[in-house]
Amino acid sequence: MLRLALYQPDIPQNAGTMLRLCACLGVAAEIIEPAGFPVSDRAFRRAGMDYLEDVVINRHDSWRRFEEWRAAAGLRLVLATTRAAAVYTDFAFGPDDVIMVGRESAGAPEEVHAAADARIVVPIRPGMRSINVAATAAMLLGEALRQTGGFPAAPRLPSRMTPLVNG
Repeated sequence: MLRLALYQPDIPQNAGTMLRLCACLGVAAEIIEPAGFPVSDRAFRRAGMDYLEDVVINRHDSWRRFEEWRAAAGLRLVLATTRAAAVYTDFAFGPDDVIMVGRESAGAPEEVHAAADARIVVPIRPGMRSINVAATAAMLLGEALRQTGGFPAAPRLPSRMTPLVNG
C-alpha cells in the first residue's frame, strides 16, 4: 500500500486535508511526531475530520521510531523537497513507497534528507517559495497512483446517465 508520511506537521488544517486525501484515495498515512498540534483521534474529530474512520493512520513518536519501522518493513522513502533535482513526473514510483512531505515551517532536516532513498520536487516558477504542502501531497499521490495503477475504481454511472462531453 502506498503511504503518505507527514514529518512533524505544523498546521492542523493541512494535516486534516492530507488525511482526508488519504482516506479518499485509499492511501495509508504515517504521522511522525512531534507535531505542532495535538495528534489524537479526539483532536482530529474536533477539527471536523469526518473521514477519520476511513483512513489508516500510523503514529510514530519520533523520527528514529519511524525509521526503525520503515527499515523493518523494507519500504522506500521518497522525500518531497524544494532541494531535489528529480522532477516528480520523471520519477518511477512503486506501490509500496512512502512519500514524505516536510514541516510547513521548515521542511525536513538533514538527517531526513540523508535517509531518503529518493528526493523529488514539484517544479515551480522562479521567485516562488513553495506550493502548499497539502497541494503538493495531492500532486505526488496522484502521479504515484497513476503510475502504479492504484487509484480506486471509478464509480459506474447509472444507465440513464451519460458523462458530459464538450460541455
